Amino acid sequence: MDSVGINRAPLGSAAAAVSARRGSALRPARRSVGPANRVATTSFRDASGLGAFSEEVRRFGSVRSTTARAQSGNAGRSMTEERECTRLDTEMSLKYSSGKAFPLGVSQVEGGLNFAIFSQHASSVILCLKLPGRGAEDEKDVDIVEFVLDRQRNKTGDIWHVSVEGLPASGVLYGYRVDGPQGWDQGHRFDSSTVLLDPYAKLVSGRKYFGVAEEKSSQPLGTYDFDSFSFDWGDNYRLPNLPETDLVIYEMNVRAFTVDESSGLDSAVRGSYLGVIDKIPHLLELGVNAVELLPVFEYDELEFKRYPNPRDHMVNTWGYSTINFFAPMSRYASAGSGPVSASKELKQMVKELHNAGIEVILDVVYNHTNEADDANPYLTSFRGIDNKVYYMLDMNRSAELLNFSGCGNTLNCNHPVVKELILDSLRHWVEEYHIDGFRFDLASVLCRGPDGCPLDAPPLIKEIAKDAVLSRCKIIAEPWDCGGLYLVGRFPNWDRWAEWNGQYRDDIRRFIKGDPGMKGVFATRVSGSADLYQVNKRKPHHSVNFVIAHDGFTLYDLVSYNFKHNDANGEGGCDGCNDNFSWNCGVEGETNDLNVLSLRSRQLKNFHVALMISQGTPMMLMGDEYGHTRYGNNNSYGHDTHINHFQWEQLEQRRDGHFRFFSEMIKFRQSNPILRRDRFLNKNDITWHEDCWENQESKFLAFTVHDHNSGGDIYLAFNAHDYFVDVVIPPPPHHKCWNRVVDTNLESPNDIVPEGVPFRGSRYRIAPYSSILLKAKP
Repeated sequence: MDSVGINRAPLGSAAAAVSARRGSALRPARRSVGPANRVATTSFRDASGLGAFSEEVRRFGSVRSTTARAQSGNAGRSMTEERECTRLDTEMSLKYSSGKAFPLGVSQVEGGLNFAIFSQHASSVILCLKLPGRGAEDEKDVDIVEFVLDRQRNKTGDIWHVSVEGLPASGVLYGYRVDGPQGWDQGHRFDSSTVLLDPYAKLVSGRKYFGVAEEKSSQPLGTYDFDSFSFDWGDNYRLPNLPETDLVIYEMNVRAFTVDESSGLDSAVRGSYLGVIDKIPHLLELGVNAVELLPVFEYDELEFKRYPNPRDHMVNTWGYSTINFFAPMSRYASAGSGPVSASKELKQMVKELHNAGIEVILDVVYNHTNEADDANPYLTSFRGIDNKVYYMLDMNRSAELLNFSGCGNTLNCNHPVVKELILDSLRHWVEEYHIDGFRFDLASVLCRGPDGCPLDAPPLIKEIAKDAVLSRCKIIAEPWDCGGLYLVGRFPNWDRWAEWNGQYRDDIRRFIKGDPGMKGVFATRVSGSADLYQVNKRKPHHSVNFVIAHDGFTLYDLVSYNFKHNDANGEGGCDGCNDNFSWNCGVEGETNDLNVLSLRSRQLKNFHVALMISQGTPMMLMGDEYGHTRYGNNNSYGHDTHINHFQWEQLEQRRDGHFRFFSEMIKFRQSNPILRRDRFLNKNDITWHEDCWENQESKFLAFTVHDHNSGGDIYLAFNAHDYFVDVVIPPPPHHKCWNRVVDTNLESPNDIVPEGVPFRGSRYRIAPYSSILLKAKP
């Protein structure tokens, strides 16, 4: 989520606007459920889960015991230790026994499958099973086998559990109906009319195809696959295990990367995990070695279409609407092939990226879910299972949901049960999918206690840092939230956590565009932000440096627009941040003015040079390597169109110019270790060619980064003035001469020459709004 707005925009408006990211749904009508006095089938009449079930209860061929009423205080007491039911039409015999409390979710046990779910406040829990081959062609009218769990035999502590013998090892859909106290002002939101998704479901079955409105009523249910062989990672497979100092991160969206026809991929593969595999050569040519994927947990891309509203024309293409924390996004599978294929194809994608030496970092959203707010609740899972445990509540205001996420609800991350769910989820992604790291969306939420107050030593943050399974992972915080908890440079870290450095973004933008008084802070940022991170054992790489991220302007729009242009979002331009520190270079938006276009080109290159020579971990956004535009929309979360989709034709058109510069600059960084040190710079590492730091009108900065090993010093100069600056070049190291590698004022291919062009003069005339880089060579 965008920090540009969070630390500046009024917090009240941010919460009210819900960050203009995710929507909410209509409050479901409450419905009482009749007695569940036998193992029964139930038909979905409103598969969204918002309406109630229309019960068509009929006896199975053989039922050897009887259950009590689902909502009775004696629910389940007449249940025997083991029961059996036989479906005559499928010849499937199911036996039920008490089961075990751990692990949560579905697991294989001797003779069957174990189902376990946590709910502290529930009074009854019903396991609902959809068996393969029994559903009608219309998914809205399918039979569900229900089993009422006994409080005495199927409950250990706060965990409800049952073992079922005779179920297929794959192809079964399942969920739970949960009932409990109805005291809204006590924090409960139980509604037993809705079948709820298991929070620990490892696979989720719902809609088949991304963004297809006709499928919007398809209810997400858990599923499993114990039939398939373990994924073959290969005999020669190795994790990249890249040092954090070496990372160059590429933030990208799986679907948007290849869904456009210009990708040249088959329609069945476009926008999928497999599509990413086909484009790995592009990533290698660019030079990045880590991809940071926007959310790939199962999410609700049609959340804006739950009810008529000004945003119901949009599709959530970014993915910040999590349904489940364990299951991969099923609609990123090729050809609508479902959750099992999605799991396999995600692993295949990770495997191929790893084989190419590219690490995979996931953008994870543990700060809220898709279940919206109390005004327009959407019951899917956590809310109906145990709202009082899973979400932060304001008990002084009738147990209203607290909203530090800007999305209507806030996950109660430091509650022991929720904390363990998050840790289990992270371990699952590392062990099952070989993920290399995580970027935590609105991570300041994870630093709050159940009442929303900030914690000095948040248990969850500490345990993530100390966990053995996660010890090899990169862990990156977005250190702010929508409640004003801005922790850049102060995020609890245990010397492990890195941070998105929002201060870096702002200061680099302001200096490059020519704001006065920014020279000193620009120097601080490019040299590693020691003012923020030189504490205890933290390193420069704990600063994730970025100028552009998925929210806000693209790099091209940063130099092309002074103002946001968000009318297409349906909120009258009120969404998105107003403080972008952008400059249109003289004309707002698209233009044919060659002088303006030339200036914009220089500025694009200046920003990229600054990012790639900075100490710390650089991150760039997908599409900036060819100059992608969203036409001034700085909050494009809801557009599954060319606004967000990677334009491969434009890449080809700009391959020899803009793309070449970006690629060569990344490779220059990788080949020069002095630009990515594992310690903060001292006075011997850098010489600032500056004696007037106090001059607020000075917009020129030059410095030399020293190479103590081979004498391969690097001289850099940035001119943010609107006039030429004649600068004296310092002598190169002994037995070396300067070679010009970069001059952003020159046209391609002279703007960057990796091998360098010998420069033997003592002065250099640096053009307005341009930068140069000289390398000392023998």
